[in-house]
This record gives sequence, structure tokens and C-alpha cells, in this order.
Amino acid sequence: MVRLQEIPAEFADEDAVYEAFGRYCEELGIEPYPAQDEAILDILAGDNTIVATPTGSGKSLVALFALYQSFTRGIRAYYTAPLKALVSEKFFSLIDAFGPENVGMITGDSTVNGDAPVICATAEILANQALREGGLVDAGMVVMDEFHYVADPSRGWAWQVPLLEMPQAQFVLMSATLGDTSEICRTMEDTTGRDSSVVTSATRPVPLDYEYSTETLSDTLRFLVRNDKAPVYVVSYSQAGAIDLATGLLSVDLASKDQKAAVAEAIKGFTFAKGFGQSLRKLLLHGVGVHHAGMLPKYRRLVEQLALKGLLLVISGTDTLGVGINVPIRSVLLTGLTKFDGRRMRKLSVREFQQLAGRAGRAGFDTRGYVIAQAPEHVIENMRAEAKAANAANADKKKKKVKKKSAPAGFVGWSEETFTKLIESQAESLRSRMKIDHSTILNLVARPGSNVATISDFIDKTHESRERHLDLKLTALRIGRSLINAGLIEMRGDELVPTTDLGPQFALNQPLAPFVLAGLELLDTESETYALDVVSLVESTTPVPFPVLKGQLDRIKKDTLAELKADGLEYPERMAILDEIEGPKPLAEILEPAFEHFIEAHPWLRAGNFEPKSVVRDMIEQAMGFTQFIGYYSLTRVEGSLLRYLTDVFRALTHNVPADERTDELSTIIEWLGETIARTDSSLLDEWRTLQGLSPTDFADEELPDLDRKFSDNARVFTAEVRNALFHRVLLAERADYAELGRLDADGGFDADAWEDAIEDFYDEYGDLLTDGKARGKEYISIEHGSQTWTVRQTLADPDDNKDWAIDAEVDVPASDEAGDIVLRILAVGEISARPHSSNVSAE
Repeated sequence: MVRLQEIPAEFADEDAVYEAFGRYCEELGIEPYPAQDEAILDILAGDNTIVATPTGSGKSLVALFALYQSFTRGIRAYYTAPLKALVSEKFFSLIDAFGPENVGMITGDSTVNGDAPVICATAEILANQALREGGLVDAGMVVMDEFHYVADPSRGWAWQVPLLEMPQAQFVLMSATLGDTSEICRTMEDTTGRDSSVVTSATRPVPLDYEYSTETLSDTLRFLVRNDKAPVYVVSYSQAGAIDLATGLLSVDLASKDQKAAVAEAIKGFTFAKGFGQSLRKLLLHGVGVHHAGMLPKYRRLVEQLALKGLLLVISGTDTLGVGINVPIRSVLLTGLTKFDGRRMRKLSVREFQQLAGRAGRAGFDTRGYVIAQAPEHVIENMRAEAKAANAANADKKKKKVKKKSAPAGFVGWSEETFTKLIESQAESLRSRMKIDHSTILNLVARPGSNVATISDFIDKTHESRERHLDLKLTALRIGRSLINAGLIEMRGDELVPTTDLGPQFALNQPLAPFVLAGLELLDTESETYALDVVSLVESTTPVPFPVLKGQLDRIKKDTLAELKADGLEYPERMAILDEIEGPKPLAEILEPAFEHFIEAHPWLRAGNFEPKSVVRDMIEQAMGFTQFIGYYSLTRVEGSLLRYLTDVFRALTHNVPADERTDELSTIIEWLGETIARTDSSLLDEWRTLQGLSPTDFADEELPDLDRKFSDNARVFTAEVRNALFHRVLLAERADYAELGRLDADGGFDADAWEDAIEDFYDEYGDLLTDGKARGKEYISIEHGSQTWTVRQTLADPDDNKDWAIDAEVDVPASDEAGDIVLRILAVGEISARPHSSNVSAE
């Protein structure tokens, strides 16, 4: 591992720093491009520096030099990025360069080595510090990556604030798509008194060729692959679209026999779970990968690793190109030049197009990159139909009439002219939008000597029109009055003063953590549901991806519709009932008014992600593991998003619920959740463990599972999962959901028909299958432990408490260890008297 040379501050003059960094580049085999060297010299001269060079031109090396120059001179430096994932990635790469003792990370979720001389942080972290401390922030160098985010309507303020409020800092701003930077330069010069330099490079290190294709997508891909223009990143504009496109390529013969064999060898031993995992495996064996944020991290990394080895010909992904992906992409194929932005369909902006096109052709891998845009699908079909008709007419001398296919409803079209305009145009001017909210005012008021003029002066400096300045001041006045009425700030003479210490975390990425602490006082520790109620409290403050809740609601409506049809209700009545159905919201009647009361004293939290919901609680109550939950609610396409949510809930439970508020049952739930996350994909917990090694006090390490042990080594959790697997089937049987039971067990020989025959016989005898707390108890399940196989009997709870019907199953322990999930086979379902069972060992 090559590390940067530490130079004593008294010897760190310009020549020494420049020469030491040059030796570092030589050891890595790097020769800086002229634009890189120009930026390095500008930084060395003390200028604020804007690096507006194309993707792949080495901006990361410039950022590293800026941080190194400050480090050697004893000046604290910040590196900021828009996403926690990018901050984390940069954190680990800088550790390689500077050593773990010299690099810290602050994301709002956690602080690691927060006093280090080099800090990686999300943009909002530094922005909030700049609002609160201004020129007193301990930061002499600020490197802001992806600076084009300054134009983001909701987050751009975080990139603008440091430029306005940190006169002590030297700034390095980086992006491939900045457009006109004159206003940004003026702002930095006015704030810091430093000159501003702009480094551009009209010539990409790897030049791009552009092509507009009117061939079918499959024909375009065949051409690219056969003409040595792979790997190809095919851009869709939704996760579902990326998966559908990849699946459609299974019928296209792209990879050779040898290429498929090489992939098969490379993925040998990798565990692909049921559902999307098996689908991905099939795609990879055809030389096709998928990459988007809804996938499990382990699958995204596998795709990246295979691409780095040159084993994938096509990667189908979203227009984000899988933020942080670091693979050699030779060609970018755009399936369209329009996208849905959450409100409407619109054409790509020049900046969006340049961000996508810039991914093609990687320095060190390619000599050229290729950007191809597909014509609209209906246009291609019409052109092919016209060509076919023309050929037929030439053959029999008769003109054939072609019935043209119309564009889909709501379609926003594009053409080759659109493509050419995007290529030739300059990126739109960056227009940052400042926002004023409760946290902005509280941060500004927290400054010593702050008064009304402090807020007014700050607004006047922002990049807004005079009319907009007036709007912001009126907003600030309204918020200020509400904070005074809430008793959070007060006037003392000419000064505005906070009446309480809000703490450093109040405006960060877990703003509702204080509500969790307050909400615990509402819960009864003696209640049978206390542990689940704590889970519901934490879930109400944890944002969840919309597709997860939609999958839940769709399943609930589907089941309800089946019941309504069985009851004979007419269509209008059924639809009226379905329209009123909502997803589960445990404790909503308690938490919603409590939250309204809470934000009266904490009004800046009104914009927080408060929403009663039941995902983790639903998994527990329905005795479902990750795989069962994914299958039951048809969430295979967003399993990575679900895992991230489970991880956030786990983190909130371990960080925000004090140890003395945790009962044994709640501790067991936390342990189970951590094990579930680790077995599904341990990468997030691996990262936590690494971070914990650097800063042991930052994490509740007693909650983190041992990632090196087998699933079955944790006997308590493994036994609980076996019990859950059996009782989940009881719950499905109680609903007569034979299709789901068949999905679970058909591969083991017990299909939906077998389940229906057995359970309907039970209903004929007893009429009702009980699933209450008693039915979940230990007296209804027994387990015989073997070294390789466990034999399990789940007794069915009948109204007469006869306990004479049961489900018998065997658990394959080695297979469960390998899969990270319970692998079992149903042996029989029916009257116990019909089949002897020797088990007398309890589930404990």
C-alpha cells in the first residue's frame, strides 16, 4: 500500500509538497494530465479552484492533492459529497493514502475519528456547521465533489452556504458539468479574498464518438459487442425497466461459449438467494449484468467485479449509473432521451445527458468511448415496416400501404435533432435555490452576538433575485416568531439568543431521534407488546422506500378482494372498500398526536420523516424472515431497498433506545434483526465493524453479530428462526393461502394441493385454526436436534385444545448455513395418530 509522505509543517513549503506528491504519483504509476497539473499548481498558489473537466479526467487526484497540501501544513480539511455511500467510499480510500489515524467521517448517522485532520462528510454536515459557526469552523480547506448539486432544488443550499459563510477556507469545487461559473467565482472571491481559478479541459483523455441508432435494441447491442465496443452500459430510467431490459436480452445471443464458461467459473461458490438472486445468476451466465440501487449490495459488487475482469458484455442499469460504480464502460447506450422526474415526463437536460455520456470510455482502459442513443421504439418499428413494404413493392410492382404504429399515450418524443442538440450544447447555468427553514434560523441564532441583521445579511448574500430575497426574509420572520412563541429563542437587547442547548445533532440526518426518546415514556414496559411497540416507535421515525409500502398494500388489497368476491359483494362495493384500505399503522392513534405535541416545542422537526408503519413488526408478527417477506409481498426487485431500511431500523434501535429501556424480548428482536441483515448481506455490518475498530465508542458493538460464525452456531437465533418458519406456515394455513404455502414447499414435494387437502380436513373437524399467543407457545412445538438434520413438529392449536394435528418437517442444517436461511422439507400435515413422532425435545 502506497501512502503519502508526511512532511513536518515547518518544512512543507510549495516545492516540498509538490515534489512529495509527484513521488507518490510515480510510485502509483500515474502521470498527471496537463489539466490536473494546472489545478494542482493553482491550489498550491492558494487560489480557490474550480475543476470543470470531463468525467474520467482525474478530478479525484486533484482532490487528493488539495487534502494533502492542507494536511502537511497542519490545516484541517473537509471533503464533502452528496451521498453517504460516496462519503464512505472516499473515507476508506483516503485511509489508504493518509492512514486511519488521520481520516475521519461525519455523516449524521455516525461520527468516526471526528477530530482527524482530514474529514469526509455529507454536504449538509458542513453547511450546518457553516451556518452555526461561520468563520470559526475549523476548516481551512474544503473540497466539494459533485458541485453541480448546487442546482438541486431541495439540497442546493448545502453547497452554497459554505461559499457564503466560511471566509477562512480555500475551496476546491469539482464537477464535469458546471456550465457558467462566473457567479460562483465572484462569491468565493468576495467571501475569502482569494483569487479564483477555473480549470477546464476541452479535450477528454478518452474522446467520445456519438451515434443515433434506428436499429432495434438487440441489433444495436449485437453490433456493439461484435465490433469490440463492449462493455456496454444500457441506460433505463427506472429499476423495473433496467431488469426487464436485461431479462429481454436472454433471447439475444451475445456471449460466446468461452465467455459464458469464464463467468460460470468466476461465480462458482457465490451464493445466490431465491428470487432475484437466481434471476441475476441466469443473466450473468449470458454475459449480462444488472446494476441499480434496489439490488442487494453483494449483487451490485459482484456485477462490478465481473465487469472489472472484463467478463460482462452488457450492464443494464438506471440513469444514475449506480452511483459510485467504478468499472470500465466502453459504450453508453441510452434507451431514450426523456425521463419521468417524479412529476412529469420531460427531455433530459444537457447536464443530465453529459453526466451519462461522460461515463463512456475510461482512461487506462479505452482509447475511445461510444455514446449511442436509440430512436423511439415505435419510430424504429414504423421504419422497419416501411422498409419491408418497399421491398415487397419492388418485388411485385405494387405499392403497399403501411399502417403506422402510434406513440404510447403521454409519450414525450425525441429525435436525432434532439440528440445532436444535447451533444453540442453547453450545460445549463447553475442556479442554486436557497431555502430558509427552522434549522437555518436556529443555526444562525446560535452564533455569538447574532441578531436580526445576521439573518438579513445572510439572505442578502445568497444567489437569489431581489424579489426572492424579500420572500426569504418574510419566511425568516414568520419562522422567527414561531420559535420565539415556542420559547426556543428570545430577544436579549439587540441579540437573538437560544434559550436551550439544542445539541450538535438536531439538524443532521437523524433529526427524529429525540422523538424516539420522548416516545419511550408513552410505552408501558409491563405490556405484552412493549418490545413490538418500541419497534413501531422507531419505525415511525425511519423513512422507508415507497415500493416496500406499496408491495404491502397491494398484497393486503389482493387478499381482501379475494375475500370480498367469496362473500358475493358486487364490483362497486368491492372497489369502495378497497379504496379505503391503508397499510398497517400500529400505535398511530398514540404516536400521531404525540408527534404533533412534540413538534410544538421542536418545530424544525415538522419536515422530518414521521410516518407510522409496520415492516419489521410485520415480519415478527407474521414469523417471516427476509426471504419470506420478499416473496410474500413480491419485493424481489427492491430487496436492496428493503435491506437498507432494515439496517436503518437496526441502527436506530441500537443507537437511540437506551440499554435500560430494553427488555429481554426487545434485545432478542435486535439480535434477530442484526443476524437477519448479516445473513442477507453482511456488507453493511462489515463496514460498521471496520469503523468500530477505528472508533470503538461510536457503535453499540454488543448488538453486532459475529459475521464469521455459521448461521446455526447461534443456537438461540437459529432455533427461533426454525420456530418462525413453522409458525409462518400456520399463519398461512389459517388464511387458507395455499398458493403461498405451495410456493414455499412445492420444491420439497409438498405443493399447494397437498396443503389444501391437509388443512381443509382440519377445518372439517374443528372449523377454526387458532394463531393467538398461546398457539405460538413452546408447548406447541418440539424439536429433535441432530448434527445434520433437525426434526420439528408444529402442533396446530384447535378450539378444543386436543393438540392432535401437527405439521412435521425436517431442517437441513448444512443447507441452512449455506443459504443463510432456514431450509426445510415438509414431511406430513395431519392427525398425529396417523404417524408416530418421537420428539420430546422443546424448542429451547
